[in-house]
Amino acid sequence: MKLGLYGINIGACIDPEVAAASARAAEEAGFDSVWTAEHVVLPEPRTPESPIPANTPLLDPATALAHIAAHTDTIKLATGIIILPQRNPVVLAKELATVDVLSHGRLIFGLGAGYIPAEFAALGAVFEERGARTDEAIEVLRTLWTAEAPSFDGRYFQFAGIDAQPRPIQKPHPPIVVGGMSTPALRRAVRQGDGWYGFALDLDATAACIKGLREAEQNGLRPEGRSPLEISITPAGLLDPESVRRYADLARTEPAWSQPSRRRRPP
Repeated sequence: MKLGLYGINIGACIDPEVAAASARAAEEAGFDSVWTAEHVVLPEPRTPESPIPANTPLLDPATALAHIAAHTDTIKLATGIIILPQRNPVVLAKELATVDVLSHGRLIFGLGAGYIPAEFAALGAVFEERGARTDEAIEVLRTLWTAEAPSFDGRYFQFAGIDAQPRPIQKPHPPIVVGGMSTPALRRAVRQGDGWYGFALDLDATAACIKGLREAEQNGLRPEGRSPLEISITPAGLLDPESVRRYADLARTEPAWSQPSRRRRPP
Protein backbone atom coordinates (compact mmCIF):
# COMPACT_ATOMS: atom_id res chain seq x y z
CA MET A 1 0.00 0.00 0.00
CA LYS A 2 1.25 3.46 -0.95
CA LEU A 3 -0.04 6.78 0.39
CA GLY A 4 -0.92 9.89 -1.59
CA LEU A 5 -1.88 13.42 -0.59
CA TYR A 6 -5.09 14.79 -2.13
CA GLY A 7 -5.87 18.44 -2.74
CA ILE A 8 -2.56 20.04 -3.75
CA ASN A 9 -4.39 22.68 -5.88
CA ILE A 10 -7.36 23.55 -3.70
CA GLY A 11 -8.07 25.72 -0.67
CA ALA A 12 -4.92 26.86 1.13
CA CYS A 13 -2.78 25.27 -1.59
CA ILE A 14 -3.73 27.93 -4.13
CA ASP A 15 -0.95 29.87 -2.41
CA PRO A 16 2.14 28.76 -4.38
CA GLU A 17 4.36 28.73 -1.30
CA VAL A 18 1.88 26.63 0.69
CA ALA A 19 1.48 24.18 -2.20
CA ALA A 20 5.23 23.82 -2.64
CA ALA A 21 5.83 23.38 1.09
CA SER A 22 3.03 20.81 1.34
CA ALA A 23 4.38 18.80 -1.59
CA ARG A 24 7.94 18.88 -0.20
CA ALA A 25 6.69 17.76 3.20
CA ALA A 26 4.77 14.89 1.61
CA GLU A 27 7.84 13.85 -0.38
CA GLU A 28 10.07 13.96 2.69
CA ALA A 29 7.52 11.92 4.66
CA GLY A 30 7.61 9.17 2.04
CA PHE A 31 4.29 9.82 0.31
CA ASP A 32 4.07 8.28 -3.14
CA SER A 33 2.05 11.01 -4.86
CA VAL A 34 0.15 14.30 -4.67
CA TRP A 35 -3.25 14.70 -6.35
CA THR A 36 -5.20 17.60 -7.79
CA ALA A 37 -8.92 18.22 -8.15
CA GLU A 38 -10.75 19.88 -11.04
CA HIS A 39 -13.85 21.91 -11.73
CA VAL A 40 -13.45 24.66 -14.31
CA VAL A 41 -16.65 26.28 -13.05
CA LEU A 42 -19.32 25.34 -10.51
CA PRO A 43 -23.01 26.31 -10.33
CA GLU A 44 -24.04 29.30 -8.25
CA PRO A 45 -26.29 28.94 -6.35
CA ARG A 46 -24.98 25.50 -5.46
CA THR A 47 -26.96 22.56 -6.82
CA PRO A 48 -27.39 19.17 -5.08
CA GLU A 49 -24.80 17.39 -7.23
CA SER A 50 -22.10 20.06 -6.75
CA PRO A 51 -19.43 18.75 -4.34
CA ILE A 52 -18.20 22.15 -3.14
CA PRO A 53 -19.39 25.79 -3.17
CA ALA A 54 -18.75 27.74 -6.36
CA ASN A 55 -16.46 30.19 -4.54
CA THR A 56 -14.01 27.43 -3.54
CA PRO A 57 -10.54 28.38 -4.88
CA LEU A 58 -9.28 25.73 -7.30
CA LEU A 59 -6.19 25.97 -9.52
CA ASP A 60 -5.88 24.39 -12.96
CA PRO A 61 -4.42 20.88 -12.47
CA ALA A 62 -1.68 20.90 -15.11
CA THR A 63 -0.48 24.38 -14.17
CA ALA A 64 -0.45 23.51 -10.47
CA LEU A 65 1.48 20.29 -11.05
CA ALA A 66 4.07 22.07 -13.19
CA HIS A 67 4.65 24.38 -10.23
CA ILE A 68 4.93 21.43 -7.84
CA ALA A 69 7.35 19.69 -10.21
CA ALA A 70 9.80 22.58 -9.81
CA HIS A 71 9.80 22.20 -6.02
CA THR A 72 10.05 18.40 -5.68
CA ASP A 73 12.28 15.62 -6.96
CA THR A 74 10.63 12.21 -6.70
CA ILE A 75 6.97 12.41 -5.68
CA LYS A 76 4.49 11.52 -8.42
CA LEU A 77 2.14 14.19 -9.71
CA ALA A 78 -1.45 13.06 -10.28
CA THR A 79 -4.52 14.70 -11.73
CA GLY A 80 -7.34 13.43 -9.59
CA ILE A 81 -9.19 14.03 -11.86
CA ILE A 82 -9.35 16.05 -15.10
CA ILE A 83 -12.88 16.14 -16.53
CA LEU A 84 -11.90 14.84 -19.95
CA PRO A 85 -15.04 15.45 -22.10
CA GLN A 86 -14.81 19.16 -21.28
CA ARG A 87 -11.33 19.35 -22.82
CA ASN A 88 -9.88 19.36 -26.32
CA PRO A 89 -7.65 16.27 -26.07
CA VAL A 90 -5.18 17.56 -28.66
CA VAL A 91 -4.44 20.59 -26.48
CA LEU A 92 -4.56 18.50 -23.31
CA ALA A 93 -2.04 16.02 -24.72
CA LYS A 94 0.45 18.88 -25.03
CA GLU A 95 -0.28 20.21 -21.54
CA LEU A 96 0.13 16.83 -19.88
CA ALA A 97 3.22 15.88 -21.89
CA THR A 98 4.71 19.19 -20.76
CA VAL A 99 4.13 18.28 -17.10
CA ASP A 100 5.69 14.85 -17.64
CA VAL A 101 8.76 16.40 -19.30
CA LEU A 102 9.19 19.14 -16.68
CA SER A 103 8.88 16.57 -13.87
CA HIS A 104 11.24 14.06 -15.50
CA GLY A 105 8.48 11.48 -15.92
CA ARG A 106 6.38 11.79 -12.77
CA LEU A 107 2.89 12.44 -14.17
CA ILE A 108 -0.12 10.25 -13.41
CA PHE A 109 -3.07 11.16 -15.64
CA GLY A 110 -6.35 10.72 -13.79
CA LEU A 111 -9.54 11.46 -15.71
CA GLY A 112 -13.29 11.34 -15.28
CA ALA A 113 -16.40 11.91 -17.38
CA GLY A 114 -17.99 14.54 -15.12
CA TYR A 115 -21.46 14.75 -13.62
CA ILE A 116 -22.56 18.40 -13.24
CA PRO A 117 -24.81 19.57 -16.13
CA ALA A 118 -24.34 23.29 -15.43
CA GLU A 119 -20.58 22.94 -15.76
CA PHE A 120 -20.91 21.32 -19.18
CA ALA A 121 -23.39 23.96 -20.33
CA ALA A 122 -21.03 26.81 -19.39
CA LEU A 123 -18.21 25.18 -21.37
CA GLY A 124 -20.34 24.41 -24.42
CA ALA A 125 -19.89 20.66 -23.92
CA VAL A 126 -22.75 18.22 -24.45
CA PHE A 127 -23.53 16.55 -21.14
CA GLU A 128 -25.38 13.62 -22.72
CA GLU A 129 -22.36 12.73 -24.88
CA ARG A 130 -19.78 12.85 -22.12
CA GLY A 131 -19.19 9.09 -21.99
CA ALA A 132 -18.60 8.69 -25.71
CA ARG A 133 -16.37 11.77 -25.84
CA THR A 134 -14.36 10.49 -22.89
CA ASP A 135 -13.74 7.13 -24.55
CA GLU A 136 -12.64 8.75 -27.79
CA ALA A 137 -10.49 11.38 -26.09
CA ILE A 138 -8.52 8.69 -24.25
CA GLU A 139 -7.65 7.13 -27.60
CA VAL A 140 -6.68 10.54 -29.01
CA LEU A 141 -4.27 11.06 -26.12
CA ARG A 142 -2.72 7.60 -26.54
CA THR A 143 -2.28 8.27 -30.26
CA LEU A 144 -0.61 11.65 -29.81
CA TRP A 145 1.65 10.31 -27.08
CA THR A 146 2.79 7.15 -28.85
CA ALA A 147 2.29 7.19 -32.64
CA GLU A 148 5.23 8.02 -34.87
CA ALA A 149 2.88 9.77 -37.32
CA PRO A 150 -0.28 10.56 -35.31
CA SER A 151 -3.61 10.38 -37.12
CA PHE A 152 -7.14 9.87 -35.90
CA ASP A 153 -10.55 9.60 -37.54
CA GLY A 154 -13.26 9.47 -34.90
CA ARG A 155 -16.73 10.79 -34.28
CA TYR A 156 -15.57 13.88 -32.41
CA PHE A 157 -11.89 14.30 -33.34
CA GLN A 158 -10.04 13.97 -36.62
CA PHE A 159 -6.47 14.81 -37.58
CA ALA A 160 -3.65 13.65 -39.84
CA GLY A 161 -0.40 15.03 -41.19
CA ILE A 162 0.61 16.47 -37.81
CA ASP A 163 2.98 15.78 -34.96
CA ALA A 164 2.90 16.69 -31.28
CA GLN A 165 6.22 17.18 -29.55
CA PRO A 166 7.61 16.64 -27.04
CA ARG A 167 6.39 13.18 -26.25
CA PRO A 168 6.00 12.28 -22.56
CA ILE A 169 9.10 10.97 -20.82
CA GLN A 170 7.26 7.85 -19.59
CA LYS A 171 6.88 5.07 -22.13
CA PRO A 172 4.61 4.18 -23.69
CA HIS A 173 2.84 7.06 -21.92
CA PRO A 174 2.01 8.29 -18.40
CA PRO A 175 -0.27 5.96 -16.42
CA ILE A 176 -3.95 6.54 -17.23
CA VAL A 177 -6.25 6.31 -14.22
CA VAL A 178 -10.01 6.35 -14.81
CA GLY A 179 -12.09 7.82 -12.00
CA GLY A 180 -15.74 7.30 -11.19
CA MET A 181 -18.09 4.95 -9.39
CA SER A 182 -20.82 4.42 -11.99
CA THR A 183 -21.02 1.18 -13.97
CA PRO A 184 -19.82 2.89 -17.18
CA ALA A 185 -16.87 4.41 -15.30
CA LEU A 186 -15.86 1.04 -13.83
CA ARG A 187 -16.08 -0.60 -17.24
CA ARG A 188 -14.07 2.24 -18.80
CA ALA A 189 -11.35 1.78 -16.19
CA VAL A 190 -11.08 -1.93 -16.93
CA ARG A 191 -11.20 -1.44 -20.70
CA GLN A 192 -9.02 1.65 -21.13
CA GLY A 193 -7.17 2.38 -17.91
CA ASP A 194 -3.98 1.41 -16.18
CA GLY A 195 -5.76 2.11 -12.90
CA TRP A 196 -9.02 3.18 -11.27
CA TYR A 197 -9.64 6.00 -8.80
CA GLY A 198 -12.52 6.26 -6.37
CA PHE A 199 -13.07 9.53 -4.53
CA ALA A 200 -14.52 9.97 -1.03
CA LEU A 201 -15.58 6.35 -0.61
CA ASP A 202 -16.41 4.55 2.60
CA LEU A 203 -15.63 0.87 3.01
CA ASP A 204 -18.98 -0.36 1.68
CA ALA A 205 -18.77 1.83 -1.41
CA THR A 206 -15.19 0.73 -1.99
CA ALA A 207 -16.19 -2.94 -1.79
CA ALA A 208 -19.05 -2.35 -4.24
CA CYS A 209 -16.77 -0.64 -6.75
CA ILE A 210 -14.12 -3.36 -6.53
CA LYS A 211 -16.86 -5.92 -7.14
CA GLY A 212 -17.92 -3.96 -10.24
CA LEU A 213 -14.35 -3.83 -11.51
CA ARG A 214 -13.93 -7.56 -10.99
CA GLU A 215 -17.17 -8.30 -12.84
CA ALA A 216 -16.07 -6.16 -15.77
CA GLU A 217 -12.77 -8.05 -15.93
CA GLN A 218 -14.57 -11.39 -15.75
CA ASN A 219 -16.78 -10.26 -18.65
CA GLY A 220 -13.70 -9.92 -20.83
CA LEU A 221 -13.39 -6.13 -20.93
CA ARG A 222 -9.73 -6.08 -19.89
CA PRO A 223 -7.52 -6.13 -23.02
CA GLU A 224 -5.28 -9.17 -23.18
CA GLY A 225 -1.73 -8.52 -22.04
CA ARG A 226 -2.52 -5.50 -19.86
CA SER A 227 -1.04 -5.32 -16.39
CA PRO A 228 -3.43 -5.81 -13.46
CA LEU A 229 -5.60 -2.78 -12.82
CA GLU A 230 -4.26 -0.70 -9.92
CA ILE A 231 -6.58 0.90 -7.39
CA SER A 232 -6.48 4.35 -5.78
CA ILE A 233 -8.97 5.44 -3.13
CA THR A 234 -9.50 8.71 -1.33
CA PRO A 235 -11.34 7.41 1.76
CA ALA A 236 -14.36 9.20 3.16
CA GLY A 237 -13.95 10.64 6.64
CA LEU A 238 -11.13 10.32 9.12
CA LEU A 239 -8.86 7.29 9.14
CA ASP A 240 -7.65 5.21 12.05
CA PRO A 241 -5.36 2.15 11.99
CA GLU A 242 -8.30 -0.28 11.85
CA SER A 243 -10.03 1.44 8.93
CA VAL A 244 -6.73 1.67 7.06
CA ARG A 245 -6.29 -2.09 7.54
CA ARG A 246 -9.79 -2.74 6.23
CA TYR A 247 -9.24 -0.60 3.13
CA ALA A 248 -5.98 -2.44 2.53
CA ASP A 249 -7.72 -5.80 2.91
CA LEU A 250 -10.23 -4.79 0.23
CA ALA A 251 -7.41 -3.71 -2.05
CA ARG A 252 -5.61 -7.02 -1.58
CA THR A 253 -8.51 -8.97 -3.04
CA GLU A 254 -6.74 -8.59 -6.40
CA PRO A 255 -2.97 -8.73 -7.04
CA ALA A 256 -1.01 -5.49 -7.38
CA TRP A 257 -3.87 -3.24 -6.26
CA SER A 258 -3.06 -0.46 -3.84
CA GLN A 259 -4.81 2.22 -1.77
CA PRO A 260 -5.61 4.87 -0.26
CA SER A 261 -4.84 7.70 -2.71
CA ARG A 262 -2.16 6.63 -5.05
CA ARG A 263 -1.27 4.76 -8.08
CA ARG A 264 1.44 4.14 -10.53
CA ARG A 265 3.03 0.96 -11.61
CA PRO A 266 5.76 2.34 -9.80
CA PRO A 267 -4.52 8.09 -6.47
